[in-house]
Amino acid sequence: MESQLGLVNVWTQGDRVTKTVALILLAMSLASWMVIIVKALDVLNYKKLAKSAEAFWHCEDLPAGLTQLGGDTSNPFKQLALTGREATTHHRNSQAQLQDTLDASDWITSSLRHSMDASTTRLQAGLAVLASVGSTAPFVGLFGTVWGIYHALLAIGMSGQSSIDKVAGPIGEALIMTALGLAVAIPAVLGYNALVRGNKFILTKLNRFAHDLHAYFVTGARVGSGDGTVVVMKKV
Repeated sequence: MESQLGLVNVWTQGDRVTKTVALILLAMSLASWMVIIVKALDVLNYKKLAKSAEAFWHCEDLPAGLTQLGGDTSNPFKQLALTGREATTHHRNSQAQLQDTLDASDWITSSLRHSMDASTTRLQAGLAVLASVGSTAPFVGLFGTVWGIYHALLAIGMSGQSSIDKVAGPIGEALIMTALGLAVAIPAVLGYNALVRGNKFILTKLNRFAHDLHAYFVTGARVGSGDGTVVVMKKV
């Protein structure tokens, strides 16, 4: 009896539509797990960078702070610091053209915001895949179930037998498609929610870092944290 049920039997006994639905669910599952693993590693890496970014404010000057942030060009905290430095230098060197239209604070704010937008886009990359899989996989599985039940009822009608042993096998195999749809959708939804929470944490740290950078480049000092932290960085 067990040999006549299960995924293997669904695949061997299924028609083209059933096999296509199964392959679609498999592709959805592989895509969602790939996104979950890659983005989870990114979130963990960014959290480590967020913790180490605090040491930036304890360096002697900006070049030393940039060195403290490491040589990884994909580090969003370092990108913010580089963007702020370039914006300050550009405004200072082009003061004759910019001073009548945009002051230093607005110019640095705009530059930091562009860098933040780019980091936000990178953080959110792939989440649309998880959202799509989580919302559509159950319906894909349900379609496979309906299709399987339809053919099961046709077979029962043609055989003229409707006993439990004749109905249980085909109907059970059809319902497996619903289970597969849920098995694909649930990890995608949970992964999406976990990654969104992780991204919010990172974006909060980035926003705070950008705020402090703005104050540093405009006034020459970081905004006081109020926790007794000593900031020794000097503006260059």
